[in-house]
Amino acid sequence: MLKKLGVAAVGLMGLLYLLNPSAGIFEVIPDNLPLIGNLDEAAACTLVLAALRYFGLDLTAFLRFKGERNADKGFE
Repeated sequence: MLKKLGVAAVGLMGLLYLLNPSAGIFEVIPDNLPLIGNLDEAAACTLVLAALRYFGLDLTAFLRFKGERNADKGFE
């Protein structure tokens, strides 16, 4: 029960960071830095996707190729 609550809290924090209710005032890494400016948003997105996957909603499945999807199901 405590693990589920922790995963949900981390996922919610990542979602709130992505929604950015402070209109860009709170940024871990400023977006205007070349190449690394969006790493904080990528990390927040990863947290949200991991939390959703933990609760059974795998949104990363559409990124796999057709052959990989069939191999997961036991088809070739």
